[in-house]
Order: sequence, then C-alpha cells, then structure tokens
Amino acid sequence: MPYTLVDDDAPFRAALRAIGAASTLGIDTEADSRHHYPEKVCLVQVGTGARVYLIDSLSKIDLSPLGAALADPTKQKLLHGADFDLRGLNRDWDFEVRNLYDTNVAARFAGLERFGLAALIEDLLGLVIPKEQRLQRADWSRRPLAQDALDYAASDVIHLPAVRDVLDAKLAALGRTEWVREEFQRFEEIRYVPPDPETAFLSVKGTRGLNGKQLAVLKELYAFREGEARRLNRPTAFVLTPEAMAFLSTNPTADLAAAPSLGPSGIQRMGKGIKAALRAGTRAKPVLRPPSAQPFRRPTPEQTGMLAKLKAWRVGLGEAQSLDPSLLWPMRSLERLAREPRSLDVELASPEVRAWQQREFADALRKTLA
Repeated sequence: MPYTLVDDDAPFRAALRAIGAASTLGIDTEADSRHHYPEKVCLVQVGTGARVYLIDSLSKIDLSPLGAALADPTKQKLLHGADFDLRGLNRDWDFEVRNLYDTNVAARFAGLERFGLAALIEDLLGLVIPKEQRLQRADWSRRPLAQDALDYAASDVIHLPAVRDVLDAKLAALGRTEWVREEFQRFEEIRYVPPDPETAFLSVKGTRGLNGKQLAVLKELYAFREGEARRLNRPTAFVLTPEAMAFLSTNPTADLAAAPSLGPSGIQRMGKGIKAALRAGTRAKPVLRPPSAQPFRRPTPEQTGMLAKLKAWRVGLGEAQSLDPSLLWPMRSLERLAREPRSLDVELASPEVRAWQQREFADALRKTLA
C-alpha cells in the first residue's frame, strides 16, 4: 500500500479529504519516550485502506482537524495495543477516539497465543513483517526521518483491516463479539491523567516500604530528577533509576558510588545536585503516606479459603473457555467477594465487572459462593 509523508498544510488538507471519505481508519503513533522528557507524539500514522498518511506532528501543521475524524462514531478506528496511543493523542491534542477496535484485545479474546502485531500478521495472514529493534527504539523526533523508518511506520497500519477481518470471524464463531465490543467501549474512555506533583514520588518502584524520613528524602530526589530530566530533555531514568532512588532514600549518607545504576559518569554529571537533594530530604519533616482508601485487613482463614475457591473457579472457567482467566472476572472483585460472599448483587454493580461477564458467568459464580 502506498504511503505519503505529510509535513505541510497542503498535503495535510489532501490527507484530511481522504480520511473524511474513508469508513475505516488504521491508527498508530510513534513517540520519543526512550530519548526525551517529557515525551511527545512525533508521528501519527493514518491508513484509509487505499493509502497510509504519515503525519509529521512535529511540523507546523495544526493537527486539530484530525480530531473530528478520530471522534466520528461512523468511522471505525483500528489500533493495536491502543492504550499508549490513546493517552498520547489525548495528552498532546485532547483527541478522543470513538468506534475503536483494538486488534490486541480481539486476539486475546479469540484465544490466540501470540498478541503482537507482527505475530498476528504472520499467524493470521501468512505475511512476515520484519520488526527491527533499532527502529522500535528509534528517536522519532529526529528529522528528516529515514526511508526505513517511514517504511516501518507505515507497516504498522497497512495490515490492520485484514487482521480485523480474520479476528472478527473467529470471535463470531466463538460467540464473543459482544464481549470485545464492550471492552472496546471501555478503551474509548481512556484519557491522559497527569501525575499529581504532590504524590507522584510515592509511585517510584521499590519504595513501598519506606518510612516517613526515607519518604522525605525520596520526595527531594524525585523533585531533583524531574527538574533535571526536563532541563536535559532526557528520560527520567537517564538521571536516576528507581533502583538508585530507593537505595539513596534508604541510605542518604552512603557514598554515591554505591548507588546502583549511577556510575562514575552519573556522579560526575549530577553528584552535586543529588547530594543537595539528599541533604534537603534528611532535614525535611517526615512524609506520611496517605491512608489507603481500603485499609489492609488480614483475611480470616474462612476468607482465605473462599478466595482460593474463587480463584480455582476462575481458572476452571479459563480452561473451559480456552482463555486467560484474568479476562473472565476481575481479581479485585473476587477479593471483595471472598470477604463478603453474600455481596454478589452489590458486586455486579461494580464498574470493574463487565455486562458480558454478568450475563455469562454470574449464575455460576453465585453457585460457587453458595
């Protein structure tokens, strides 16, 4: 399928006319999160069935007219692993996508074992699409884009309609068309939610067990990392990895050379700033972690036994359906039911429980709870 690089207003207007006339759009994006911070969408790929338009979102084009096509419920939008793309489009342009079809989700509900796009194209269409890690990890903000990068970007949307057709047939045969339709509708509500600057540091991996004094150090390290990453326009892990932050928060007086992943070059570049953050953190008041909305309560033996029974029920359901059991009922719902086995009617109203799950499995779950 031919493709066109769109990096000026005139070709963009032509692309919009073709996009407006299409009933199905293949959508993908390329961002620079491996190389810069904060990340941004650098390329938006839109396939119309006749041509792929590679829209250079770093050019001077005003992309806002594209939002109307993405929100048009009469046009089906085909994406693969849509979560990342939806958040990026919403973050950078406030776009929303309606009438979405995610081939990754569809493949999982069709019971396939391989969900990657290249694997689906090979398994369902018999075509081999090379996926070089060099291009997957490329800095998509660099211009001009190389020919092989353009070829790679276009290949991500060219085959989506054919993959969808095969998956639709499989889902219809299994009676799961309505299942995935509800999943797609849930995906349409995905939005970018910026981290809360007051509490974002609490999400650093490996720091869950820190006490108040250590959290105060972590907060200062996080603020330093955030500012330095923005100043350098480099990913946060380039400044400080989560492992280094966890170590330094616990050992604020340790030699920086002992911190994992920091290294001599990191110490040379940022040692003064890191030490200043450590000093500020040790002098600060202890930080209290906000109380959980659902405080931990140690389960009783009866509740533990009920949860094991419910997990076994879900595993058996997965085996009977030849599906990943996690697709069939939310684990958090089972945990609540293990504590209150008579609360199924309340649980069925939970936003985590899908309507198709209620229709298909609520009766069997009720018998298990009884």
